[in-house]
Amino acid sequence: MLQSQLFTKTSKDAPKDEVSINAKLLSRGGFVDKTMAGVYSILPLGNLVLSKIENIVRQELNAIGAQELLMPALQPKEIWKKTGRWNDLDVLFKVTSRFKSEYALGPTHEEVLVPVAQKFISSYKDMPISVYQIQTKFRDEARAKSGLLRGREFRMKDLYSFHTDEQDLDEYYQKATKAYQNIFVRLGLNSILTEASGGTFSKYSHEFQVEIPTGEDVIFICKKCNYGVNKEISKDGKCPKCLNIGEQLKTSEVGNIFKLNTKYSKPFDFMFSDDKGEKQFVIMGCYGIGTTRALGTIVEVHNDKDGIIWPKAVSPYDVHLLSLQPDDKTVRMETDKIYKALQKGHHTVLYDDRDVRPGVKFADSDLIGIPSRIVISKKTLDKQSVEIKERRSGKVEIIKIQNLKL
Repeated sequence: MLQSQLFTKTSKDAPKDEVSINAKLLSRGGFVDKTMAGVYSILPLGNLVLSKIENIVRQELNAIGAQELLMPALQPKEIWKKTGRWNDLDVLFKVTSRFKSEYALGPTHEEVLVPVAQKFISSYKDMPISVYQIQTKFRDEARAKSGLLRGREFRMKDLYSFHTDEQDLDEYYQKATKAYQNIFVRLGLNSILTEASGGTFSKYSHEFQVEIPTGEDVIFICKKCNYGVNKEISKDGKCPKCLNIGEQLKTSEVGNIFKLNTKYSKPFDFMFSDDKGEKQFVIMGCYGIGTTRALGTIVEVHNDKDGIIWPKAVSPYDVHLLSLQPDDKTVRMETDKIYKALQKGHHTVLYDDRDVRPGVKFADSDLIGIPSRIVISKKTLDKQSVEIKERRSGKVEIIKIQNLKL
């Protein structure tokens, strides 16, 4: 991609109303644009990162047998009345059409999915089964803040599983837990499995928390058990496993999982025939990851004074290629040649071909945060070489063009 044609521009200054690190750096780097509090446009650079995050999520969920679908965001009032959440869920966006029909904008999808699942699950032979979607969600948050960490419109992956009994749910719950841990490792996030309240969903749940200095949550982590407990349900900070007092940390939640049991199957009379022909309520679990929230959390964790430092797995491009004298015919020709060779070698490349000062290019490259930077100039070409800099370590190497791994 030629940077001169990129549908975004960097900025020296962050929007004045942004406080969080992720909002400042993503806005300055041209990854997002704020429409209003809690609502952002994800620009091309940001969408490349988000797509990589969501593909990692897909790969790990597909590996445990989950199937992807897509459900509507616009949902009728009647299904929300059945579960009682039309009146009880305070973050529910409610919409009235010009024909006076009332709808909800989906903050979650239990109410939609259960009636769908009823059409296909009627016997114990139909389970276990799990489905997921990655979709835009809407929640009327009282205080939308912290950039992508808490929004009113955001992307989320929600997975739902259906089971014949609690033992079967427990087994899948462990599979999902492992899949989540794999996802966060691949995203470059050190997640902490944390016991928490289930809120509107269940009595208890598990969260995946990531330590950040500006985190909204406070947890106690037991280093012995590598297990956390949310401060909201453990005022004394004792580990649920060994009863040791844990270390207090400020964190941000990047995922959560719940054992729903029959909470949503009962209101819809969602039953199946067991192996004796007797009717039983379907047991359910649900598992969420905010993918835009994960994007923001990655930036909160991976940054320095100069900008973002993307983990390789989610970087918008593999290489940032800088031509320091694009108006020089030889420099331009050699840079174009390397650009094409990198692409032929299946590397994704952001090619800074702009006619701006080298200092501007270096500053923008650090801000955007692509892991590897290749610099080509008259000086390097005189030595038939290129300069390569690693964004994370700052290590600089001069490599002969003929030795460049393309």
